[in-house]
Amino acid sequence: MDSQKEALQRIISTLANKNDEIQNFIDTLNQTLKGVQENSSNILTELDEEFDSLYSILDEVKESMINSIKQEQARKLQELQSQLSQCNNALENSEELLEFATRSLDIKEAEEFSKAARQIKDRVTMASAFRLSLKPKVSDNMTHLMVDFSQERQMLQTLKFLPVPKAPEIDPIECLVADNSVTVAWKMPEEDNKIDHFMLEYRKTNFDGLPRVKDERCWETIDNIKGTEYTLSGLKFDSKYMNFRVRACNKAVAGEYSDPVTLETKALNFSLDNSSSHLNLRVEDTCVEWDPTGGKGQENKIKGKENKGRSGTPSPKRTSVGSRPPAIRGSRDRFTGESYTVLGDTAIESGQHYWEVKAQKECKSYSVGVAYKTLGKFDQLGKTNTSWCIHVNNWLQNTFAAKHNNKVKALDITVPERIGVFCDFDGGQLSFYDANSKQLLYSFKTKFTQPVLPGFMVWCGGLSLSTGMQVPSAVRTLQKSENGMTGSASSLNIVTQ
Repeated sequence: MDSQKEALQRIISTLANKNDEIQNFIDTLNQTLKGVQENSSNILTELDEEFDSLYSILDEVKESMINSIKQEQARKLQELQSQLSQCNNALENSEELLEFATRSLDIKEAEEFSKAARQIKDRVTMASAFRLSLKPKVSDNMTHLMVDFSQERQMLQTLKFLPVPKAPEIDPIECLVADNSVTVAWKMPEEDNKIDHFMLEYRKTNFDGLPRVKDERCWETIDNIKGTEYTLSGLKFDSKYMNFRVRACNKAVAGEYSDPVTLETKALNFSLDNSSSHLNLRVEDTCVEWDPTGGKGQENKIKGKENKGRSGTPSPKRTSVGSRPPAIRGSRDRFTGESYTVLGDTAIESGQHYWEVKAQKECKSYSVGVAYKTLGKFDQLGKTNTSWCIHVNNWLQNTFAAKHNNKVKALDITVPERIGVFCDFDGGQLSFYDANSKQLLYSFKTKFTQPVLPGFMVWCGGLSLSTGMQVPSAVRTLQKSENGMTGSASSLNIVTQ
């Protein structure tokens, strides 16, 4: 019966997953249908605009050519009209002189005839008819303004749609996820020397496999990539996966997207649990600050009660995080007394994890480490067998030490600006590093018998933490070389039950 139920549960799970895949595919098809309609409409509009632009250019060229022909016609007509007018005047004067000369032949008196002859000679010498050019200044030829658009017609007949680059292919084997950076590599299915650049799009998701149409996150774009790989660095891995796709672009148009690729970007993400933090701590999502007046306003509210399950004093800046219940513990005693402690809201039950902490410059005392969830409300980090930490004290005298089970190991090293915490739950190792140089500060070697929570203590100052971080490559390398070399901490390396 039990085996049949298990088999049925597997079938139900398989069917549910398949239904989810089909629904996602249906959403993809619906979005594609909508995209085809919208994109077709946009392309038709652009085509009309392009042809209208061509028509406009042709009309402008035609108008310019018509004006050139009319200007040439006007110039030639003006030249010919001027020449014609001059010829008519010359002809009229010449006919008048001819008539005068003809009449002079009938003069009988010698002296009068001689005078007329001299006048005729002088007038002929000065006559415009003899100075006229009897060749037209311009011809009637207008062939220099003729056109032949046969080549242009052939060019217009070759108009076609732009060549679209083919979709690139992302190679998952060549992609790299390390040190909160992702390198995406791709190639073209065939050589295309007209490609100008690439566009890479990515988004975070908590779903494995193909990207979901109704995923809650939008695609982000990196444009104008000249090579065939790109590295996104300084990422916060606050989702389990990231989707990537890329498209090639030439000078005019972008091609199809590549098939999307999903890469795993899993890392520990947690916030500070303000539901159980000390009342003198003002707790934000990833920040905690000492507040000496924080508990006074709550004394009357908690008086006479057992101090269990309180919501605490909300930070003035607290938003939705304040109402979020702890992820794994539920309610527990609020830290009190001199245990100025706040824990993370997410337990570590397996695997290797890393986070970083930065203290305010004037912070007088703080601790960073891990603890079991059974840590008592009066317990201080490092003073019980259920907590491990390094402690910095800048009050009266400066000390830097590792603490566990009320045993202290002084650390002869400068306190770094940022402290990196590495927790290998399965390997039973808790190590602290200079987050900038990755220099090892101290390592605890133990055997964790319960889930652990990130723990923090602060007095007269504040801490801010960075989560969503992968274990840095440098830390992984150091862990391999440092494994088995933590004998100096043997007095603190105790297995706790």
